[in-house]
Amino acid sequence: MLALSLAVLALTAAGPALAQNHDAHAGHEQHAGHDMEPPADPSPGPTMELPPPEEAGSGPPRAADAIWGAEAMAPSRAALKREHGDMPVTWIQADRLEYQARAGHDGLLWDLQGYYGTPTSKFWFKSEGEAALGEGVEDAEVQALWSKAVAPYWDLQVGVRQDLAGETDTHAVIGIQGLAPYMFEIDAALFLSQRGDLTARIEAELDQRITQRLILQPRVELSLAAQDNAARKVGAGIDKIEAGLRLRYEIVPEFAPYIGIEQGWKLGGSARYARLAGEDPSVTSLVMGVRFWF
Repeated sequence: MLALSLAVLALTAAGPALAQNHDAHAGHEQHAGHDMEPPADPSPGPTMELPPPEEAGSGPPRAADAIWGAEAMAPSRAALKREHGDMPVTWIQADRLEYQARAGHDGLLWDLQGYYGTPTSKFWFKSEGEAALGEGVEDAEVQALWSKAVAPYWDLQVGVRQDLAGETDTHAVIGIQGLAPYMFEIDAALFLSQRGDLTARIEAELDQRITQRLILQPRVELSLAAQDNAARKVGAGIDKIEAGLRLRYEIVPEFAPYIGIEQGWKLGGSARYARLAGEDPSVTSLVMGVRFWF
C-alpha cells in the first residue's frame, strides 16, 4: 500500500514537467514550420519617385537675378557660356604625312587639316597633295571653309578650294564632315570649278584599337567627276578609288608613327587617260609615315 502511494505521488510530480516538455516540442515544431515559409523579398524594387510639388517651379528662373539684378549678372553669365562649351579653340592635325614606295617612282603625300572656332561654328582649313621624287609636285590643293554644326557630330562646310599644281583651278566647295554610326569618320564634298567642272570626293576611315597604343586604320577614298576633263586626265563617272590599311603606334596620343599599304585604281575614262600617258591605272604603295595633332 505504501509503494502504491509513492508511485502516485511520483506521477503527480512528473506531470507538469512532461506537459512542459510536450509544449516545448510543440513550440519547436511550430517554429520549424514557420521557418519553412518562403522569406519576404528583401529587394522589392526601387520606390517610384513622386512628381515635384507645384511650388518647386514657382521661383524665378534665375535666382541670382532676383538678388543682384539681371544687369549685374549678365557678364558672369556670358563668361560661363564662353568657358563651358562655347570657347574658341585651335586644333591642327597631320592625318597622313608619309613616304610611299611603289613601282616606277616613289612619292611623298601630305593630308593636313585644322580649325579655329567654337564647337558650333569654326573656320576650317585643309590641304593635301602628292609629289613624285625627282619629278616635283603632281597634285596640291588648299581649302578655306566655314563650318557650322547642323546635327550632333555633323558639320556643314562651305568655302573655296584652290589648286596649287597642274591646272590651278579655283573651286566653290560645299560638304559635310562628321562621325557616322559605328565611329566611321566621314568627309564628303562637292567642288565646282570656275570652268564649270563638277567633281566630288568622299573619304571614310575607322580606327580599330588593337591595344591601348596600337591602332589599325582602314581608309577608303572615292573621287567622281560629272564630265571628262582631258587637261586634268579625269574621265566622267568614277575617277579613282583608293583603299588602304595603316597600323600606327601612339607613343603619345598626339604623335604616332605608322606603316601600311595602299591600293589605288583609276577607272573608266581616267584609266584610259592614264594608259595613253604610259601610266599604270592600278598602283600599289607601301607607306611609312607619322600622324600627329596639337
